[in-house]
Amino acid sequence: MESGLEACLRPASSRRLLLDKNGRSGLTIRYPQSGIERFLLPARFCFLVGAFHVPSFPIFSVAIPAYNEARLLPRLLDSIAVARARYGDDPNAIEVIVGNNGSTDATAEIARARGCVVVEVEKRTIAAARNGAASAARGKILCFIDADSILHPETFNEIEQVMKQGRCAVGASGVWMERMSAGIAATWLLMVPATRMLGLDTGVVFCRREDFAAVGGYREQLIVAEDVDFMWRLKRHGRKQGAKFRRLPTARAITSTRKFDRHGDWHYFAIMFGFPFRLIFARAAARKQAWAYWYADR
Repeated sequence: MESGLEACLRPASSRRLLLDKNGRSGLTIRYPQSGIERFLLPARFCFLVGAFHVPSFPIFSVAIPAYNEARLLPRLLDSIAVARARYGDDPNAIEVIVGNNGSTDATAEIARARGCVVVEVEKRTIAAARNGAASAARGKILCFIDADSILHPETFNEIEQVMKQGRCAVGASGVWMERMSAGIAATWLLMVPATRMLGLDTGVVFCRREDFAAVGGYREQLIVAEDVDFMWRLKRHGRKQGAKFRRLPTARAITSTRKFDRHGDWHYFAIMFGFPFRLIFARAAARKQAWAYWYADR
């Protein structure tokens, strides 16, 4: 298996440094489709730090999976910039990494122009895009957020406080919906009690880098619910150290309602009650439905 240092020293064709007009770096890295053990070793970035004079390692690495997100990615990056400014004066405390999952629009160009690291991920699953972004992470704390979201200005301050309290295996910010209607509110009222009962949530999902490596990251064979599976495994891993799931007190992210905009404000009920039946009795049909809903909509 390729070591972290070997991954770092791949031929230049698999890795190139790009600079925008302000001199900010936008590193492009090719993520392998397998071998999750190879990507969270600090040795991989020893060469990069020395060659490109990165002054310090960040505290937070924000990992964004992205497929054709040119329309919504800029507003997420704007919100990260606001949250970064609220966190402190060190611009290197927070790095942003985009796992570009085969986008055919300007997603990668936008991310590079904004100073993000771009990891090219060939395997077409959201889990692979999350892992690909995490493969370039140098921060102590990994923060996963979808490209159609907006961060709360106090996100990093609250994550830091939760982590300082200790015994956090995995955490999440929770979300507010971008808009509300009767159908969206009904969906919300159905989902929120479930997240409370299960001890899970969505929005900004965060954990320590070593814990991410310990559970093997996201399972790339899953095309749906990879985030739920990931948090469950982190919670199980954390029990050994007396750690558990933590929710941010107030800094909820805003999530887009584009699925509701496209499919209707009541559509989720048909999915919730129809998909489990197909999953049990018609797995091929269930996979086709999941792919059309989560992957073929842009």
